[in-house]
Amino acid sequence: MKLTKIDLYIIKRFLGAFMLALGLFTVIIIVFDLSEKIDDFMENDAPFTEVIFNYYVNWVPFLLNLFSPVFVFISVIFFTSKMAQNSEIVAILASGVSYRRLLRPYIITSVFLALVSFSLFAWIIPRADKVRVVFENEYIRDRTHYSASQIKTQISPGVILSMGNFNFSDSAGFKVSIEEVKDGRLVSKLFAERLNWNKETKTWKLSKWWTREFIDGMEILNRGSTMDTMIAFNPEDFFRKNDDVQMFNLKELDEMIDLEQMRGTGNTFFYTTERYKRFGMPFAVIILTIIGVSVSSKKSRGGIGLNLGVGLLISFTFLIVFQFFLAYGSSGALHPLLAVSIPNLIFGGIALIMYKLAQK
Repeated sequence: MKLTKIDLYIIKRFLGAFMLALGLFTVIIIVFDLSEKIDDFMENDAPFTEVIFNYYVNWVPFLLNLFSPVFVFISVIFFTSKMAQNSEIVAILASGVSYRRLLRPYIITSVFLALVSFSLFAWIIPRADKVRVVFENEYIRDRTHYSASQIKTQISPGVILSMGNFNFSDSAGFKVSIEEVKDGRLVSKLFAERLNWNKETKTWKLSKWWTREFIDGMEILNRGSTMDTMIAFNPEDFFRKNDDVQMFNLKELDEMIDLEQMRGTGNTFFYTTERYKRFGMPFAVIILTIIGVSVSSKKSRGGIGLNLGVGLLISFTFLIVFQFFLAYGSSGALHPLLAVSIPNLIFGGIALIMYKLAQK
């Protein structure tokens, strides 16, 4: 497949408009976010270099990539409308180039941007987001008042942890019990009045504990004042925000899905939907590109402004529909794969209809 000068011209215009859109929105995002969080930065004495390099450098790419289908769509509408108004599209078609052939450079560029978006979602952004989460935990989030009550979760196969209350500020839990079950029978049970997390050794310290073990029909009791033990649970697991899911790459996300299924916390649908979203969003880039070309390739009396207005309406409609179905997938009301696929199928159908109409 040989690229012509017209193909290279369109690709250059496409990428140029896309980079311009990214640059403008980057400035807007930083200005609005800084005005909202500057009090937190100053109150917590966040170093300027960390604000720039640990927070914005790692957070802005995620946000831009999340809305990349919209930026691509607006870019296509903008530069294609200008070409149509300057009669460049008419000249290209009049020279014998078919409408399908005209789409080739658009498709090539959109596929390239979709692959870049997927790479960012899958591997690059998760690495950067880990730094962003550490920064937010230290300088933005007030975790001194974080607490959880009536906790009950399976921390490993057959081992169930129950806790009356847990405070994040001092990493202390109260009224703790750990039950071990094998083949439907209770093997042992541990009680403790209090447990504390040791960040350095990554262990838990139990206070005023006692155990019950059932061996060959006999019950063995043990008591003690304190005991250091390994429990397959981290305090961060109690208070992980939904936004923090971005710091998991695909492998880590699969591990989290398996872990949540084992724990039975009900978060499995959320993580599974996030996994499918990372595959579904890049396809939206290609679909919205086709819609954008179909909308803006014909000269209109309203000019570029009308096409941009229509483009913004369609792009934000797409975002609303996509988020609507994602919410259903995350809650388990709809299968995660369907929740991610339905918006692409709907707008894929719209893209096909508009492409057929634009050909005529």
